Amino acid sequence: MNTRGPYLAEIASLMGDPARANMLHALMDGRALTAKELAWIAGVAPQTASGHLGKLMQGGLLAVTVQGRHRYHRLAGPEVAQALEGLMVLAGTGTAGRRLPARVGAELSQARTCYDHFAGRLGTGIHDALVAGGHLAVAEGGYGLTASGEGVFAALGIALPDRPPRRALLRPCLDWSERRPHLAGHLAAALACRCFETAWVLRRKDSRAVTLTQAGRAALAAALPGFVCDAPEPVSRERPEPAPACA
Repeated sequence: MNTRGPYLAEIASLMGDPARANMLHALMDGRALTAKELAWIAGVAPQTASGHLGKLMQGGLLAVTVQGRHRYHRLAGPEVAQALEGLMVLAGTGTAGRRLPARVGAELSQARTCYDHFAGRLGTGIHDALVAGGHLAVAEGGYGLTASGEGVFAALGIALPDRPPRRALLRPCLDWSERRPHLAGHLAAALACRCFETAWVLRRKDSRAVTLTQAGRAALAAALPGFVCDAPEPVSRERPEPAPACA
């Protein structure tokens, strides 16, 4: 008897509710939000949102951090974000529930976060440059780095872990807007942290969309000569949002 079927159906049911889908989508930038914020995003009453959040936590899709009187909800892990990104590919759109304006959809396609790593043309541009340069080696469950790949990350100021990380070092994650892989995994998250810390990439308030700055474009192109990203440069100086802590 297949024991995975009922659990798969349960997870699909949890993700399939429009309000819960909106909540999960909002958390895909890796940040944590309160129940009140998620209620507004989902367009439901706070009491209704609490019920939805309880179901998502019971299903293992969300985790909670308590700080003082506040409870902050976040995705339980990168595997949840990967599942959501895959569903967006099947759905043919990156927006669950409320339809985003065309401009916002275009910004997400250009450069965005997918949990703790980059997606859109920024993410696929990094992936494609690493592959074309011979910096990645196919490994079980993901990618490994060649000697030249180690040099690329060193040039970007990213140290390799001393011991094998709990998650894959690098792995492909299918991009919903580009329909081809961007990079996920330990080093992809470290690269995103580095880009935020140096203001090579700036967060945008209340959005998964991010901005690749001129300095960031130059830094990535210097370390990765084949790097191409047609995401437009910012027309004004934006103050970066607080960068996520690097694990």
